[in-house]
Amino acid sequence: MKKLLINKYTFTCLLLVSLCCAGFAQELKKINESIFKAGEKLDYKMKYGFFTAAEATIKVEASDKKFGDNPAFHLIAEGKTAGSFDLFYKVRNRYESYVDQNTLMPYFYTENRREGKYRHTDNVTFDQKDKKVTANKGTYNYQGEAFDFVSAYYFARAIDVSKLKQGDTFDLQYFLEDSFHKMQITYVGTETVECSLGKFNCLKFSPAIIPGRIFRKNSKLYLWVTNDKNRIPVKAHVEVLIGSVSMELKSATGLKYPLNPIKD
Repeated sequence: MKKLLINKYTFTCLLLVSLCCAGFAQELKKINESIFKAGEKLDYKMKYGFFTAAEATIKVEASDKKFGDNPAFHLIAEGKTAGSFDLFYKVRNRYESYVDQNTLMPYFYTENRREGKYRHTDNVTFDQKDKKVTANKGTYNYQGEAFDFVSAYYFARAIDVSKLKQGDTFDLQYFLEDSFHKMQITYVGTETVECSLGKFNCLKFSPAIIPGRIFRKNSKLYLWVTNDKNRIPVKAHVEVLIGSVSMELKSATGLKYPLNPIKD
C-alpha cells in the first residue's frame, strides 16, 4: 500500500494538482500583474491517514539561463518520502522549469525521478510558436496551450477566475513522461479551510481522477486555493482504496503579498 500511495500518479495529483486553473475550456486569460516573485518558497506535507508520508517544496528563483533577450524564472518542485514510508519505498523527485517572466510560458523543462527502483530523467524544450516539444525520446506536436509539470502550476495561479461559476469545468494540458496529458477540473465553489498556518477563504476545485489500483470508483479529489492575491494551494484530499491521502501547506516564505488568514 505504501508503494501505491506514493507512486507517480498520486504524487502528481497531490503535489501539483494546483494546476487546476490552468486550462479554461474558453480562451486562457492571465491577469496582468504577476502574483509571485523570485524568492517565494512553499513547503507541503503529504499524509496517509495520521502519518506523514511525504514532503514537497515548490520555489521560485531568478534564472541563471538566458532565452534570447527575455528574462525568465527558474521554477523548482521537489518531493520526497518521509518517515517509515522512506524505508519501504523511497521517492526523490525533482522537477525544474524555466518560464518567461511576462507570459509564464515554458522554455525548458527537466525532471529527475527516483521512485523505488524506478528511474526517469527527461529534458524538454518547448517551441510555443510551432506547437511542439522536443524531449529525450523525440518530438511531439500539440494544439492549444501546453505546459510542463511545474510551469502549469505557476501559470494557473495567474489565471483570471473572476468569472468562474459553480459547476464550471475546464481542461488542463501538460507534458509529462514522453506524452501529453489532459485533466478535467470542476469548480466546486468557495469554502473556509484550516491548515497549520491558519484559516483561509478558499476556492475549491475537484480534478477528475482515474479509478483503479489506487483510487476508489467513487473517489473525489479536492483542492483548496486561497481566494486572495497569492492564490496558494493550502490543502488537497483524496480517498484511496484503503483510507485517504491529504496534502497540507506547512510554511510559506518570500511571498509577494502577505498571507491573509481569517482572524477569529
